[in-house]
Amino acid sequence: MADERARGLLRSLRRRAPEDAAAPADVEPPPGARNLVLVVLDSLRYDTWLEAQPAVLSRLGAVERRWSYASWTAPSHYNKLMGLLPHTSPSRVYASDYYKRDFARYSERLGIDGIEFQKFLPSIFLPTFLRSHGYRNHAMVSMPVLNEKTAINRDFDSYTLMPSHNDMAAMLDRLRFDADRPSFYMLNVGETHYPYALPNEDPTEFPRISGVHGVLKNLDVAVAGEDVPEEFFSDETMQLLRDRQVRAVRYIDELFAQLFEIVPKNTWFIVTSDHGELFGESGYFGHGPIMHEKVFEVPFVEGPRP
Repeated sequence: MADERARGLLRSLRRRAPEDAAAPADVEPPPGARNLVLVVLDSLRYDTWLEAQPAVLSRLGAVERRWSYASWTAPSHYNKLMGLLPHTSPSRVYASDYYKRDFARYSERLGIDGIEFQKFLPSIFLPTFLRSHGYRNHAMVSMPVLNEKTAINRDFDSYTLMPSHNDMAAMLDRLRFDADRPSFYMLNVGETHYPYALPNEDPTEFPRISGVHGVLKNLDVAVAGEDVPEEFFSDETMQLLRDRQVRAVRYIDELFAQLFEIVPKNTWFIVTSDHGELFGESGYFGHGPIMHEKVFEVPFVEGPRP
């Protein structure tokens, strides 16, 4: 029965036009369409958010405990750009039903009636869908693993790898919103990523760990045994790093006060993380090839601009 349904879906996709084309410049957005800003606080743990108690972000609503579909940056961001946000792990529910409800929520988020999963086909890609509704799409990313040459840079009007991996304030200076059509922004924020450094700090205080930093070109060096810490972090260092992530959230929270002033009133925010982080639990540090609850557990909050 499942195979029959799958074959039927494939047949229907073949009957559709090829991959959704970029929207022409004269596509009129639906009346009342909202701007959408997706902020991904890289590597941020749910319980780090709770400890930091970000007052400005709380104006969006109560933070939820959710689960990432992936344990590291690249696949998690692709998942979000498919339109699938961190999930609630509901029991006694078919996955297809959960997906349908998740996609239907875009009607509220965007202020556009009648959005459902079928409307995202065949691309199943949020920027493509938004562009077909007259949006301008922009991304600013902190992690090199998300650079503009990667596959997720599709149907964006601008896509920028920031000069520094830990400077959300520089992103705010680049934000531009059009008066005649809505915008989508994806911001990948790096202050909450190892080494949890603020813009005015020297990140070399802590060892450079190539995979953790997301700099793939250095992974071959790391395999050879260089450019990695000689010893695994001590418990004291793990706690220090955890405290630094808490501090980074409090710093970013102040920037959200500026962000809320910059964006137009008719803007919907989604703030979450791409994955969690391990600070010594079960002998792990970081994220990636780790099967642990704290790597998948993430904060999630959304709502209209307060």
